[in-house]
Amino acid sequence: MACTIRELTPADVPALARLHVETFNETHGPGPTHELRERQWREAFEHDDGTWFCFVVEDEAGNLVGFAKGTPHDGGVPGYEGELNKIYVLRACHRQGLGRRLVGHVARRFVSRGVNSMLLFGDAGNPSNGFYEHLGAERLYSPEGEFHGGYGWRDLHGLIAVCSAD
Repeated sequence: MACTIRELTPADVPALARLHVETFNETHGPGPTHELRERQWREAFEHDDGTWFCFVVEDEAGNLVGFAKGTPHDGGVPGYEGELNKIYVLRACHRQGLGRRLVGHVARRFVSRGVNSMLLFGDAGNPSNGFYEHLGAERLYSPEGEFHGGYGWRDLHGLIAVCSAD
């Protein structure tokens, strides 16, 4: 499948909201409604301070099939500057390299902004966690030594190289 990755635009919000609901439900089970997701994405654009960004994956027919959002990290975990805030790809489109390409786009954008490390917070039981480990992420543990689903990359240049490899 030939797909294009591009920057999210306000015109994409209705389609992105549908995709967000569908991919969230595929991953976690029933969650927020389309109306809530659409409102959240519209509000993000209304209050856009230039710190966050989002890439979408579009298939040959122009349908959105994946997305990834990057934000600055709030500093709660020392040593990480950026956060892969969201990444979802339709299950039917898994194992086609789209997630890897999205992560690479996010990492390159961060590096272009002088951000050289990134983390993400996910579900410790998510079957997709192996994907992050395959891309070289290290598990982040609580002070008590527990893994709660956090992953980090201390060197985004290395991640970019992994994501660019064929």
